[in-house]
Amino acid sequence: MNPQNNSQKVWFVTGASKGLGLALITLLLSKGHKVAATTRNIAALQQLYDAYPDMLLPLAVDLTADESVAAAVAKTIRAFGRLDVVVTNAGYSLVGSLEEMTDLEFRQTIDVNVFGTVNVIRAVMPHFRKQQSGHFITISSNAGYVGFANAASYNASKFAVIGISEALAAEAKPFGIKVTVVAPGQFRTNFMDKGSLTFAKNRIPVYNLDAAEAQWTEFSGQQQGDPEKLVKILVDLSHLSHPPLHLLLGPDTYTMVMEHRQKEQEEIAAWKSITLSTDFD
Repeated sequence: MNPQNNSQKVWFVTGASKGLGLALITLLLSKGHKVAATTRNIAALQQLYDAYPDMLLPLAVDLTADESVAAAVAKTIRAFGRLDVVVTNAGYSLVGSLEEMTDLEFRQTIDVNVFGTVNVIRAVMPHFRKQQSGHFITISSNAGYVGFANAASYNASKFAVIGISEALAAEAKPFGIKVTVVAPGQFRTNFMDKGSLTFAKNRIPVYNLDAAEAQWTEFSGQQQGDPEKLVKILVDLSHLSHPPLHLLLGPDTYTMVMEHRQKEQEEIAAWKSITLSTDFD
């Protein structure tokens, strides 16, 4: 990847108080970019704000509330005069079988991971259209391409982010707006810690959720992906004239998605005669 433009930009990053979001805004500020950073825990950004008071705009935002998101975007425009790159990073995973998940648990996952993304896009689009430029970087996951047992609500949300991004790319292209949906694999952040990774409260013994919880907890901190490399790639993406629409990040994701696609193609081919048999004779 060869970035063609190193000019400073104004960024809007959700889920910025920990994990990839925090690593990203820390890198951006160190490179002289201006950043509006949303979080539920604004106190977590105090140290960075003290170091970069003129460049960082911490925003306490409820991403599931359209009005809260719109107000945050308006504050960003007032503070910095424009907006160049939006990263919809906020999200969390709910672990549990479909049978174990309550309606509320499932819907809360969708509210944050899907509607949080949609609310940001809707609030930003008028500004991007007016300036005839901008770049949305939406964060999905390898779980947006491959379904996993005990992760149906997370799968649903991350599959949705990919579909939303593809639709947005088609809608936004005439206005000079770029869209990239990023699908990371396992990176060594606190995503598997309490708050980012939650477990269904209703336990049905046959699904062995207790064992799954212990396994995930033990795996935290052992992930192979380097988050510093990931966030550098995100910054580099913003300088490309023609960034990709889809970007897989991590050898684990690449291998998983490619193997999954091959199995899909084989299955589709095996049932091709029935697939093609549905038109009127």
